[in-house]
Amino acid sequence: MARPSLPSSLDSTLPGISREVLSVSMEPKYQCQQCKEILRKPFQAQCGHRFCVFCFKQLTSSGPIPCEACRAEGIFEEATSVLNIEVAFPDNAARREIDSLPAKCPNDGCSWSGTLKEYEGQHEGRCDFERVKCEACQALILVSEKDRHNERECEARTLNCKYCKVTFNFKEIKAHDEICQKFPMQCKDCGKKKIPREKFQEHIKSCAKSKSACQFSEIGCRAVVDNGKQQEHEQTSVTEHLRLMLAVLSSVRLRTERTGEWHEDSGLGLYRGPEDASPAGAHAAGHNAGRGGGPGVQQKVTALENIVCVLNREVERSALTLEALSRQHRLDQEKIENLSNKVRQLERTLTMRDLQLAESEQSLRELQFCTYDGVFIWKIADFSRRRQDAVGGRAPAMFSPAFYSSKYGYKMCLRLYLNGDGTGRGTHLSLFFVVMRGKYDALLKWPFSQKVTLMLLDQNNREHIIDAFRPDVSSTSFQRPISEMNIASGCPLFCPLAKLAGKSSYLRDDTIFIKAIVDLTGL
Repeated sequence: MARPSLPSSLDSTLPGISREVLSVSMEPKYQCQQCKEILRKPFQAQCGHRFCVFCFKQLTSSGPIPCEACRAEGIFEEATSVLNIEVAFPDNAARREIDSLPAKCPNDGCSWSGTLKEYEGQHEGRCDFERVKCEACQALILVSEKDRHNERECEARTLNCKYCKVTFNFKEIKAHDEICQKFPMQCKDCGKKKIPREKFQEHIKSCAKSKSACQFSEIGCRAVVDNGKQQEHEQTSVTEHLRLMLAVLSSVRLRTERTGEWHEDSGLGLYRGPEDASPAGAHAAGHNAGRGGGPGVQQKVTALENIVCVLNREVERSALTLEALSRQHRLDQEKIENLSNKVRQLERTLTMRDLQLAESEQSLRELQFCTYDGVFIWKIADFSRRRQDAVGGRAPAMFSPAFYSSKYGYKMCLRLYLNGDGTGRGTHLSLFFVVMRGKYDALLKWPFSQKVTLMLLDQNNREHIIDAFRPDVSSTSFQRPISEMNIASGCPLFCPLAKLAGKSSYLRDDTIFIKAIVDLTGL
């Protein structure tokens, strides 16, 4: 008879829930008799013992079996102490009790808490702080870091060499780099990079900056030069090579004059005379032949003299080449000097353009705030920082943009001390009026005698702080300016600093407004 299948809601592939999840001590009735953990979807056998559905299915997979829990408790009965899937049933009452138990996440660093039902349905297997074992290196890692560990940190991960595409273990990366034929190398002589190891030796042989001994080293030249400069060295050292060659030739001539025996000359690789010892008569004949300049020796000497002639012609050609290079060098120096002069001229022109641009920018800024009716309002933002600069002595005074009495009239500006000046230092704002040199001063009436009114505006538009004065026409401050601006004149005790403290109507959003009015009567 076929066994009845379990409802899908009772199917499970996991054993009991770890008892570490409980926030309280676990009662024995909530423990699975097989896995000894908290019951997951509990099943009750006919003997009364409870099992996780997963554990119960495993125990009865081959058919009914005796209950070991009954034997351990000494209550085993043949009729009832049998685990059988056909007579066991889901224990929903126990399941509801277990679902309502308080739970917490057992993973270090996780602060989740709730009921066991919420843990099983919402948090189990999803916690970012849960640690799992890496299949490759067997290290315990956080679930949230599993991908990064597999890609970057696992000591047992496999990699593909990005140069030769061979697969190897991460631990062998250094050993592989030492033998990889496609591994990029750098020539220490010329600095060229990304040379495959398999082609590096060929590059060394052909590298223009690799050094090797001069080919005349066999006759005594000790120079070691770059491969690309071998020909240049031979051309510039012809005289030295010729001197070494003549020394060798002289040695050869002396030897041929002293003896008729032929022997090996290590300098030129010349072989003279028979290799085996000759009889006494032959030796004497050879000696006489040497003294008389035998035909073989004479031919060698003639050949060496021809070599010397060839070298002389080479010296002459090198001298002509050197002279041509010197002329070209002089021409190149002249071109360089001309180009340098042009660069200096361009730099001077660029400097003049920069000055003109700066003047244009200054004029543009002045035009932006400029007025031509004798009335000027000066907005001073970032008041707190500017006042601190004034208190610290970094910027004790500020100049306003220029303004005019008319388009062709007097040029004027204001000067403000945020921490006071003179008698008002540290206690008042000091505000002064300045007459500046303008383009049309020659057409104006001097000294300047117009009434000036200075105001600190109340931003509630109720009570402005006002001070006014008429210029002292005998003061140099109001004569026609001979420098950029005259000496400032005005009010050292213009406004007590206490009026700007707290919730002042004169200071809003860290900004104050100062207004100047020049009486244009009579102009």
